[in-house]
Parts: sequence; structure tokens; C-alpha cells
Amino acid sequence: MSFQAQNQKTLTYLSSFLPILAFDSQDTSLVISVKPEDLLFTLEILKKHTNTQYTCLSSVSGVDYPERSRRFEVSYDLLSIKFNSRIRVKTFVDELTPLESSVSVFPGATWWEREVWDMFGVFFDKNSEIKRILTDYGFEGHPLRKDFPLTGNSEVRYSEEQKKVISEPVKLEQNYRNFDYESPWEGTKYIKE
Repeated sequence: MSFQAQNQKTLTYLSSFLPILAFDSQDTSLVISVKPEDLLFTLEILKKHTNTQYTCLSSVSGVDYPERSRRFEVSYDLLSIKFNSRIRVKTFVDELTPLESSVSVFPGATWWEREVWDMFGVFFDKNSEIKRILTDYGFEGHPLRKDFPLTGNSEVRYSEEQKKVISEPVKLEQNYRNFDYESPWEGTKYIKE
């Protein structure tokens, strides 16, 4: 049986008891989308159901789509060792709505949820370990958001006068730029020789 046929059979079966909004098939794995309020129920059923047994959480990741009303897509990649199959469960949230933590279902999700919060700002309710993991504790913002400034908010440098490392706001100076506001087509006269 091909992977597409197997994925279709699995999807038909899962649709009979899971609140699936949308689905897709990527290579050998199935991708399903659920509402944020149905996420924990879906993860728990996929883990504990006799015919699925997705007992291994391989990753939790995020993506930012600022043009959408629910701009953050959070994906949970699951593996069923018994049935040698993979599934990705996606959900979508905005920057103000917290997502319920999956730590009650998969205790190993703590660090991945910390990373998604640190990089994107998606808050996970009922995760007591939510704090910075990849950036400094005083860091402002979430660097993988599409609207995060490319230069960052502060720079760290060594000061020779103070003989220590200091942190200060980024200054974008334009000392070495020459701005000529004349149009190159209108301001230049060509002389024929």
C-alpha cells in the first residue's frame, strides 16, 4: 500500500473521532490542523488510543505568518513506534491568546514550549517553566517574529573607558551616506563632443 493510500485510510479513521479542521499529506507523514481548544484532547487521544499510539513527541515548533489574524502556527510532531508512522498536529493562535501547554500529555514538551515562547512570544498556559531559554533574561522582544527589527533592540560592546562590557540601545547612524535628491535623469546634462 502506498503512503498516500495509507495516509488517506488513517485520515478517514481519525476523522471519525477527532475534531480535524484541515489535513494535508507530506511525504510519509500526515498533517492535521485543529482548533487551539481541541489541541490537548487531540494529542491525548493520539497518544493513548490503541490504534494510533503516537507516544513519542519529536518536536514542537512555531512559524509566524503576520498577514493572518491568527499569526502563529504551532506544530507538534508525533511518532508512533509501534505502527512506524508520523503525524503533525498544527494549531493557530494570535499574539494575545495563550495556548494550553501539552506538558500534561508529553512532559518532554517543556523545553520546546519555552523555545517557542522565547522566539515567537506564544505563551503556554499551565507550563510553570516558561522563561527565556535561547536569549538573555533581559532580552526585549521575540527574535523570530517577522516584525522584529533586523538589527535588534540593543547592542553589547566592550567599553575601553569603563573597562567593562556594556549594553546600549542600537543607534542607526548614517554618517557615510550621501543623499542626492535630484533625479539622475533630470539633474544630469550630457555634453556632446
